[in-house]
Amino acid sequence: MKRVAIQGFKGCFHEEAARNFYRETEGIIPEIVECATFDGLYQAMNEGRADAAVMAIENTSSGGLLPNLEILRKYGKKVKGETYLHIHQNLMAVPGQKLEDIREVRTHYMAINQTREFFETRAPWIHLIESEDTAKSAIDIAREGLRGVGAVASALAASQNGLEILVPRIETYKQNFTRFLILDDSLQIPEQCVNKASICFTLDHQPGALSSILTILSFYRMDLTRIQSLPIPGKQWQYFFYADITFDDYGRYCQAISAVRPLMDDINILGEYVSASGNQE
Repeated sequence: MKRVAIQGFKGCFHEEAARNFYRETEGIIPEIVECATFDGLYQAMNEGRADAAVMAIENTSSGGLLPNLEILRKYGKKVKGETYLHIHQNLMAVPGQKLEDIREVRTHYMAINQTREFFETRAPWIHLIESEDTAKSAIDIAREGLRGVGAVASALAASQNGLEILVPRIETYKQNFTRFLILDDSLQIPEQCVNKASICFTLDHQPGALSSILTILSFYRMDLTRIQSLPIPGKQWQYFFYADITFDDYGRYCQAISAVRPLMDDINILGEYVSASGNQE
């Protein structure tokens, strides 16, 4: 059984993403290793408690998880895959209750942000309370048998904890996807199948430096799907640039990297892998 570390508790969206990826790629349901923090994912792998990890990196509604970009660079574990999960937020409670019975809902702050419109328009009497994790809220309510208290979490969390979904899919934006990265050294991907790369680089603080890089990537037909800058600690007005690139030809990608490398102070290939579709259910 493959042991996969996730940030959060069983039943959270990280587990859903892990299940989806390994079911599709290896035909298995992995054993989940719960971690309190994203740094804990690497600790679990380094200590031999986990064989791989799944880590959220961006959401179509909330944007990027910028600290996780730094974590990728810090630990050096290569990205070997990605998966997109369609995030459906569900209002759940101990069975036998109705929406009108609920006076308090516990969930993660991000889930509150993604469902606030529902509560303001459909259930304004419910008091929203931030918790550390969506699935943990469901676990606590089920374990304590709390009535009048609901959670917003995944359908998986409801199923695992014997809770009843009172109102499904209450997220404000229905096209709500989260992209997860797969950190798994056992995944062997043939070069001819690789069509996406994540890189981190730094540049001289010179006019036009970034523009030159983008021009070269465009010449080699590299599709820059994302670029993000973060300050370099201790260096005034200097930045790490994190970029995702998709391409049709791995050889041409290698040529593009060779062409831009002399113009960079440093480049770190965070991972080369197979691009996932952004429209998975």
